[in-house]
Amino acid sequence: MQIELHNLGKRYNREWIFRGITFIFEKGEKYAITGNNGSGKSTLLQIICGAIMHSEGEIKYYSKKNNLILHKKPYEQISVAAPYLELIEEMTASEFLRFHSVFKKTIRKSDEILEYAGLKNAADKQIRYFSSGMKQRLKLAQAFFSHTEVILLDEPTTNLDEEGIQLYKSLVKNHTEDRVFIVSSNDPHEYDFCNEIIQISQFK
Repeated sequence: MQIELHNLGKRYNREWIFRGITFIFEKGEKYAITGNNGSGKSTLLQIICGAIMHSEGEIKYYSKKNNLILHKKPYEQISVAAPYLELIEEMTASEFLRFHSVFKKTIRKSDEILEYAGLKNAADKQIRYFSSGMKQRLKLAQAFFSHTEVILLDEPTTNLDEEGIQLYKSLVKNHTEDRVFIVSSNDPHEYDFCNEIIQISQFK
């Protein structure tokens, strides 16, 4: 998939969060959206995934098959992991992954995903009893192992210990080939491998 932003802007009431963003996200590349807290980087990520609407400009999603063809259902090809996205806490980890796979196919079986994420021993535990770090591992695993062309992450190492951070870096290294990868962060260790950096403050 290729994602194109054309003169994109977002405002709340009379205050513009950002304006005039024109950018193309290409398959196989890694991008970082950076900026201070409250700068609008998470807002831009949510616009790209379709969770909220932009105020001006346009965003287009193209399939790279047979040249450029407008993608009719881009949300089917987008995975998202972010601190503000909730898990279904009444489910076990295994149940959650199986439930999620009904909407987006996964590239591995649920038990293999949990083993990779270091959650194998918690497969049958309700998510409500997970620590914040375990929940973040599950969110990341769900995003990376979904059969999608785009991965969007917001502050991906939130609540992770050093072992969890290494898991994140392993997922990026081994599971981003031929995908659009975009991370929103103001922490360099979360995006120091990215090909391009978008500084959101440039679009005020």
